Parts: sequence; structure tokens; C-alpha cells
Amino acid sequence: MKGIAALLLSVVLVALVASASLAYNCPVVIKQAEDTIKKAEAGKVSPETRQLIEEAKKLLAEARGHHESAKTKRDHGDAVRKAKTAIAYAEEAIILQNP
Repeated sequence: MKGIAALLLSVVLVALVASASLAYNCPVVIKQAEDTIKKAEAGKVSPETRQLIEEAKKLLAEARGHHESAKTKRDHGDAVRKAKTAIAYAEEAIILQNP
């Protein structure tokens, strides 16, 4: 009986720690987006890639807003999603810069 209780307690503690770590993942993904955008800006920027970089910056600003005003896990999820989308736009710009 004590073994089952200890196992259940362990599972609950792991679940709590995992959910807390997901909530604080936003700053890491936002930092990755910032770094990727800087890398895209450092390359040869054309009119085509400039639009992608601007869209990435817009999404990054939205991600920061979601993170700073987050009240629920969904808000943090929105922040992470927008930051990852910003990374994708910046990576596309980097790819288009290299022939």
C-alpha cells in the first residue's frame, strides 16, 4: 500500500514539475527567435527576405505580449507558437539569402 502511495505521489510531482517547466519555456523560444532574426538581418537582405524578416519581427512582438500578459497555459502556448512561427519566417529568409 505504501509503495502505491509513493508511486502516485511521484507521478503527481513529476506532472507538476513538467507543467511548470512548460509555462516558463516562452523566454527560451523567444530568445531563439531573436537570435534567428538577427542572423537573418546580418545576411544579404533583399526585398523578398525583408518582408519575411518584418513578419518575423511582428510575430515576435506578439509572442512577447502574450508571454508578458499570460494568465493561463493557453496564453503561454500562444506565445510559444508565435515565437516558433517567427523562427520559421526568419529561417526562410536565411535560406533565400543563400543561393
